Amino acid sequence: MKKIFLFLSISLSLNAFGQSETRFDKIDSLLNYLSSNNKFMGSVAIRNNDEIIFENTYGYADVKNKIKADNQTRYKIGSITKTFTSVVILQLIEEKKLTLDTKLSRFFPTIQNSEHITIDNLLSHSSGIYSFTNDLDYPTYAKLPKTRSELMKKIKAGKPVFEPGEKAEYSNSNYVILGWIIEDLTKKSYADNISTRIIQKLGLKNTGFATGAKNEALSYEWDGKNWKDASKEDMSIPGGAGAILSSASDLTAFINALFSGKLLKQPSLDTMITIEKGYGKGIFAMPFAERRFYGHSGGIESFTSSLIHYPKEKLSIALLDNGQGYDTDGIMIGILSIYYKMPYRFPNLKTATVDVAILKKYVGIYSDPNFPLKISIKEENGVLICQATGQESFPLNPLSDTKFNFDPAGLELVFSPNAMTILQGGHEFKLTKEK
Repeated sequence: MKKIFLFLSISLSLNAFGQSETRFDKIDSLLNYLSSNNKFMGSVAIRNNDEIIFENTYGYADVKNKIKADNQTRYKIGSITKTFTSVVILQLIEEKKLTLDTKLSRFFPTIQNSEHITIDNLLSHSSGIYSFTNDLDYPTYAKLPKTRSELMKKIKAGKPVFEPGEKAEYSNSNYVILGWIIEDLTKKSYADNISTRIIQKLGLKNTGFATGAKNEALSYEWDGKNWKDASKEDMSIPGGAGAILSSASDLTAFINALFSGKLLKQPSLDTMITIEKGYGKGIFAMPFAERRFYGHSGGIESFTSSLIHYPKEKLSIALLDNGQGYDTDGIMIGILSIYYKMPYRFPNLKTATVDVAILKKYVGIYSDPNFPLKISIKEENGVLICQATGQESFPLNPLSDTKFNFDPAGLELVFSPNAMTILQGGHEFKLTKEK
């Protein structure tokens, strides 16, 4: 149930493909390249309005039993579930069973600040309710089934992180609560609401909830030699924040239907995609070059997922991964770059082993009067983490004891005593470590 990704505003170079290949051949080549190097297992679908124009799967749904994925394979989509939840809440508002200004205290008066928290706050992550998935014990907590009362106790144990409406901060608790509100208003389960209001209405064949069926993918982590089973979460926990399973083609059908007026009236959709404090209502704006996509990403167990839609072209893309090996954002950047015939090179999958003692020498803040951002370098569990002022952090891949890269952005960092050189897009910047 992880946070949304942001596309990087970057210039990529070195076209890696022959001119005779179509853009779909090139996308397939990229995903096969990643898959053959144990960096990706999953599914992708690209839809233009009502037509699937590219769809393929890579690797296994079940490694142990050698069951290959196919176009009907269902993946846990994590936080893309929030977009489904938002749709149902906005449908209930259209039915006048709720308003954006309805207070949380109507449903759960014992939650702190509930008399000031609105449905709008929950949808837009501005409630201030602590995200219970941030607890250090969450990986252990999530392994066993939980009742609503147990989850409520967990959520209420977290102190508010800010006053309602003061700012916005991603919280899975918001959407677990919204799932319960849907149940209490309709007197039906969350699953029943998703089924009748979205799945059946759109004729989605491979969307629903975990049942243990053979077409449900398992998730894996690469240990350097083999794919190993990822830790599982009990699906009684994520609810309206992350419990849905789907296929790539079903997801593109869902988001295309959303923007085509089949699930919400236009005023409701406009409300949903209005971005305030960085958040829409169960959806995000995702810029790529001059285009403005909308969508969501997800992560649960070792599943990662991305779903995006470009309204102007009625273009929808879903990327589902059950074998974490390469940054999903980077794969989506590759797919989009190839689709729009922008220069793009295959990722550099080379890596090196660097002693943690060496990594710790590079930790610090780097800056230069002629460079607009400060760069923070941290070491976490044997990995260097880079973060520029006001931007998301990302891991650096070691190429040698002194050279590191973040391939999705074509970025290289070269460290020397008390300095760091940035190489990107043919430009070079030397920054000094602050004392």
